[in-house]
Amino acid sequence: MRTYEVAFIAAPNTVDDDLSKLNSQIEQIISDRGGKITKVDNWGRRKLAYRIGKFDEGVYTFVYVEGSGQEIAEVERRLRVTDFIIRYLTVRTDEALKRAVKLKSKRKVSVAPRGHDDDFDLDIEVEDEEMD
Repeated sequence: MRTYEVAFIAAPNTVDDDLSKLNSQIEQIISDRGGKITKVDNWGRRKLAYRIGKFDEGVYTFVYVEGSGQEIAEVERRLRVTDFIIRYLTVRTDEALKRAVKLKSKRKVSVAPRGHDDDFDLDIEVEDEEMD
C-alpha cells in the first residue's frame, strides 16, 4: 500500500456544507476503490502566499490516504471539475517515509553512544616551574 497526501484549497466564499459534501464524496471514492483515509486535517481559512484568480485567502484541507494509486486519479479528476476548488496537489509520501527511516537508522549506527572506557581524563596537571 502506498501513502498519499492530497491537499486542496477551496475558495473562501465556499459554504461549509459544500466542503463537507466534497469530503464525503472523496471518502466514498477512496473506499469504493479499496483505499483508506487515515486522517483528514481541516486548516480552515488561511491567507494565500500569492493571489490565485481573485482570491487572497482560501480554505485549506489535507487528506491522508493509503491505497494503490487508482483512487488518486479519480480524486484529482473530481477536484479538477469542482468549481470552488482553486488549487490541489497530491504527493506520494511513502518513499519519503522510507528514506527518513533509513537515514535515522544510519544515524543511530554512526553516532553510537560512548562507553565508560571512552571518557577522556580532563584533569590537567600543571607543574610549577621555578623561576631563576
